[in-house]
Amino acid sequence: MPTPDGMSTLLAAEPLPPEFDASRPNIARIYDYYLGGKNSFEADRAEAERLLAIYPLLQDRARENRMFLARAVAWLAREQGIRQFLDVGAGLPTAQNTHQVAQGQDPDCRVAYVDYDPVVAAHAAALLCERNAVAIQGDMRTSASILAHPDVLGLIRLDEPVGLIMAMTLHFVDATTAAAITAGFTSALAPGSYVVISVGSGDEETGGHLAREYRAGTLYNHSPAEIEGFFAGLELAGPGLTDARSWDPGLATAPPAHEGGRILAAVARKPMAGPGQDAATVPGSAG
Repeated sequence: MPTPDGMSTLLAAEPLPPEFDASRPNIARIYDYYLGGKNSFEADRAEAERLLAIYPLLQDRARENRMFLARAVAWLAREQGIRQFLDVGAGLPTAQNTHQVAQGQDPDCRVAYVDYDPVVAAHAAALLCERNAVAIQGDMRTSASILAHPDVLGLIRLDEPVGLIMAMTLHFVDATTAAAITAGFTSALAPGSYVVISVGSGDEETGGHLAREYRAGTLYNHSPAEIEGFFAGLELAGPGLTDARSWDPGLATAPPAHEGGRILAAVARKPMAGPGQDAATVPGSAG
């Protein structure tokens, strides 16, 4: 049951850190609002509506991204045999969460969620009652500490292929940092692992304007070429990098690009070691 402020009673009942400030909009809660969730404060909703006034399709783009994520996870679990997922920058649980989609294909799928915001991570952990799913607080810029976390290691076996998800997170860091983040994770994953990435992008009129106006954090308007660089050393699946709403693993080429604001998305595979080549020498693999 929501509180008078519209925030879920679970979030309201959780102990909040002293530095918590409900008057400041929050990235995860704004996104949750766009997806129809109830875990937001007035400041989050006001900021979400202000951004919609700037770009009315923003909520549609958020929901298109969620549908892309569901398609990608289902494809990995159903057709590629992936049974464990690491969802970094996961945000608040809402509809079609990674563990729900993956376990809909195989109940034994295991999912570890990571979010930078300690309140968001604590709320996610409180909501996760299902088996084979955990949530921790972690900074995506420190892949080693996330991968060494005991709760992650309790579910994720790094010597087996993993589905790594970084959806709608890498536009909150500059392109050089984003490329380093993906490289840090993929270098530690077993060959045969997959990486799922979606990133906001757009022309200067839309993407650039939103980046300047966004107040919940620093937003970067990465170019398609920069986003392709986040997949260095990996093999792109299906159509490669394309609009999230158009991504389909059965497509060989990307459909025509949409104008204005976009969510660019792709799924890529870490190559297997070839003859006479161990995992340490495979591009993008541990070494």
